[in-house]
Amino acid sequence: MESRDAVTPVLQFDDVHLQRSTRQILRGASFDVGQGELVAVMGPSGSGKTTILRAIAGLEGFQDGRVTVGGVTLTAGDHDSATLRALRRQIGLVFQFHCLFEHVSALENICLAPVHAHGVPRDEAERHARELLKAFGVEHRRAALPRELSGGEAQRVAIARALAVNPRVLLMDEPTAALDQDRRAELGALLRNLVEQGRTLLVVTHDEEFARTYATRTLRLSDGRVS
Repeated sequence: MESRDAVTPVLQFDDVHLQRSTRQILRGASFDVGQGELVAVMGPSGSGKTTILRAIAGLEGFQDGRVTVGGVTLTAGDHDSATLRALRRQIGLVFQFHCLFEHVSALENICLAPVHAHGVPRDEAERHARELLKAFGVEHRRAALPRELSGGEAQRVAIARALAVNPRVLLMDEPTAALDQDRRAELGALLRNLVEQGRTLLVVTHDEEFARTYATRTLRLSDGRVS
């Protein structure tokens, strides 16, 4: 197996301190994620796991430290819109409850960001969206609205939407929370296939068995620090 030293960092989370009001959430949290890794972040409820994802995606500011994804660095207090746009081009984020747009189809959900945020021609975006849906086994549901999808189908559409802009890192928040045992196994196989394709994933989870089975490495968040 390739040594950790030989793995090129795609994501670097460096000495990040984050405070909300009087509560210190992160106290110098540091880690990196290499190309082709699936890294699971675990820890107690309320410890700040989702906050890490939000900080990486530029959705929540921090008071000290830096985040670098694909060569784009966000420093503490940096609200520069160009930096945030560049950073978010490197990231795909799958929320715990999917957050699909309810008024448009599965296919249109996947096409929105490529067409409207990245300027991809509509026919090219639709072709790529169909390829992603087919790869995830839900191409036949392309015309369905989110409320017509099962939980597992909605999750696959959400992952396809996140991958539609070809991000360097895919962030996932509690992906197994609403899945039964069979759907968990299907998701694990899907994520393992993404890693085999060279994708880089950072997954926040409470699911010990899932992390043990599918993660290439597990990190623990406790008292605002990662180990």
